[in-house]
Amino acid sequence: MAESEKEKTDRQLIELLNELRVALPGAQVLLAFLLTAPFQTRFGRTTGFQQAVVFVGVLLTAAGVVLLMAPSVYHRIRWEEGGKEDVVRTGHALFLAGTASLALGMLCAVFVVAEFVVGLAAAVVSVIVLVALVAVTWYLLPLERGRDPQIRHTE
Repeated sequence: MAESEKEKTDRQLIELLNELRVALPGAQVLLAFLLTAPFQTRFGRTTGFQQAVVFVGVLLTAAGVVLLMAPSVYHRIRWEEGGKEDVVRTGHALFLAGTASLALGMLCAVFVVAEFVVGLAAAVVSVIVLVALVAVTWYLLPLERGRDPQIRHTE
């Protein structure tokens, strides 16, 4: 039985909010780690460059957390007005922007930790591997699978 447009929008909204519930705790933990890093004893041994990368990572991760929380706030503010399709479209865009920002913040954190622990070359390699992993699993795989007529279906 095919679902109506209202049922489809309701389902998409529930799915979006559930996905946010999965992504947000990890983002918040990373932000907490980055916010506390400068107050650790060994942070004083980091270079000015490493400290700058941590700061950029904090900003990107904080932006990611804000963007990941935004769809819920947007939905709550628009609650009485209807327009769930707008909430789903806007929430989708905010979610993707939030995960992109979060990925960049995560890469900054990994770079600083890797450079501090094992050196610049390992840090660069680590970040390159993670960039590839994020690009493939978060973006390329779903986009490619969406083009496959065997897998693609209408919702």
